[in-house]
Parts: sequence; C-alpha cells; structure tokens
Amino acid sequence: MTTGATPAELLAEGELTVRGRIREASNAALYCTVTRDGQEAACIYKPVAGEQPLWDFPDGTLAQREVAAYEVSEATGWGLVPHTVLRDGPYGEGMCQLWIEVTPGAELLALVDAQEPEPGWKAIGFAEVGEGRTALLVHADDERLRRLAVLDAVINNADRKGGHLLPAAGDRLYGIDHGVTFNAENKLRTLLWGWAGEPLTGEAVDVLKGLKEALAEGGTLATTLTRLITAVELDATRARVDALLASGKHPEPSGEWPAIPWPPV
Repeated sequence: MTTGATPAELLAEGELTVRGRIREASNAALYCTVTRDGQEAACIYKPVAGEQPLWDFPDGTLAQREVAAYEVSEATGWGLVPHTVLRDGPYGEGMCQLWIEVTPGAELLALVDAQEPEPGWKAIGFAEVGEGRTALLVHADDERLRRLAVLDAVINNADRKGGHLLPAAGDRLYGIDHGVTFNAENKLRTLLWGWAGEPLTGEAVDVLKGLKEALAEGGTLATTLTRLITAVELDATRARVDALLASGKHPEPSGEWPAIPWPPV
C-alpha cells in the first residue's frame, strides 16, 4: 500500500471490489481489494447478511463486535488487531479489515511428546493424537501472545484458535476473527492459557488502568463502544477490567464453559 490515506480511511472510503471467498470461514468472509485515489490494499469484508445465527449472540452483531475488538486493541496501544471498520459494501453493511500477509517460520504452537514444556514454551493441555496416544499442546512464551491473552480476557473472546494468530513483518503479531466477543456472560475460550493464574506484567497493569479510564462513563473508548455493543455488554467489559486489576493475575478457566476452542487450530 502506498502513502496517502490512512489504512482506516482507505478501508472506510475506498471502492470495495470482491475478488473471492474464503471457503473455510464459518460466516461469509470475502477477500477484496479497496482502492482510493490510486491507492490499493487487500482486505477482508464480512457482510452482516452472511452471518450465521448463534444461540448465545444476537443476530447480526458479529461485524460490530469485530470493530469493537479493534477499538479496544487500539486503546491498549498494542496494535494487536488489524485496522477494522464498519462500512457498506457490495452485500450491505459489514466489517472490513486490512489483510495481513503472514510471515512464515514463526512457530507459536506445537505438539510435543513430553509431560512438561521446554523453556520458552507454556503448556496448554494434553491432546489426543491418534491410536490412544496423547501429546502436550504448547504455545510460545512470547510477550506478544501474552498481550493478546490480556486483550482476550478484556473482550471475553470465545474463540481464540491457533489459526487466528498471524505473525507479520516487523516482528508484529495480529489476532483476527473477533466476532464472538463481548458477551456479558463469561465465555473466555482460548489456546493462550499458559499464563493462567500468573501475575500480570507491570505493562499489562498500566494498560488496564488506561482502559479503565477510557471505559468510564463519557470516556473516549466508552463512547465508541456504545455504538457497537449493548449497554449491558459495555458494563460487563468494565467489570472484566476491574476484576483483572483487582486480582492482578491472568484469568483461569471457569469450569463453566469449554476452556479450549474446537478445533484448536
């Protein structure tokens, strides 16, 4: 993408052209290009009309939740979610998100034949690998993943799979697919349990304090989220931030909801 309009401006105001469909996605996810004044970028467009109904989320709200997750990510200063906007498109209103080219070679998840993880790795749990055998599923002990684990706890991400982790150029890491977030009930379901029960980093505590201020009545983030999620969901988000600050620790599985998404990748 050349210089000129910001990514947000290009996504929101550029001409959106559908190039293909990502067939493995559970909801309609269209690979597109967006152009404006000679600039072009690749993006993903998920129209509200292509969302599949879910029993535990209101119909037609997944696109707004994707944008809300981006807004919270931006408020943290960590930039963990690609630029995302809500806009009209060829199939109606939907979420439009900047396409991220994945950098090969970054190993974030692994299955190992061991009872404990090696240094530099954190245990997720044991998984069946066939013929009655199990292996230990681990994720990298990576500060970028740890930040994402904090973000997921704030937005109550119910579907953090391995395929939603995108290592990119410049040592960046992005998380995608945030449609099932911000539920008022505890639904945290993730592969990033390696720090469960461990103290939050000082950086994370500072970020959470900033989020608490931004989420207060009349705060910048609260005003933005009011247009994207319900008042009850906004209050629940505030409560999750308060709970993280009060405990000073990464959350642990509640036991009331499957802790790991299926399939995990």
